[in-house]
Amino acid sequence: MVMPKEIEDKQNKIIEILIEMLKWIKVTSIPHVKKLLIELLPSDEEKIAYHYSDGRTSQEISQLAGVSYVTITKWWKSWIRAGIAEPISVKGGERAKRVFSLDDFDIEVPQTKGAEVKKKEAEITKEEQKWE
Repeated sequence: MVMPKEIEDKQNKIIEILIEMLKWIKVTSIPHVKKLLIELLPSDEEKIAYHYSDGRTSQEISQLAGVSYVTITKWWKSWIRAGIAEPISVKGGERAKRVFSLDDFDIEVPQTKGAEVKKKEAEITKEEQKWE
């Protein structure tokens, strides 16, 4: 079905307006979202857990953040209520997916607990090589 030119022009204008509105909403929201993220993620463990909440299991994230998986699920519920994460239904339960990237708000993501262990192991290996 061919749309009359007049209807097509109106739809294109509406799309242009929506794109412009989205730009303004993003710009005016950035400071508020950053403040909210800082308030809701005060510890390194929470920042790590939030960053890796991308569909992974609570057990996977708990190992990265160095907290229990029960803590992760509590944080997920809190973040979903606050609007900074959204629920993901999976077989056997529910997970959470972060809505924002901390990098986009210049919030540093600390090293994971697993990365710290690997770094220490690498340092020990280097030290051992010196003595060989």
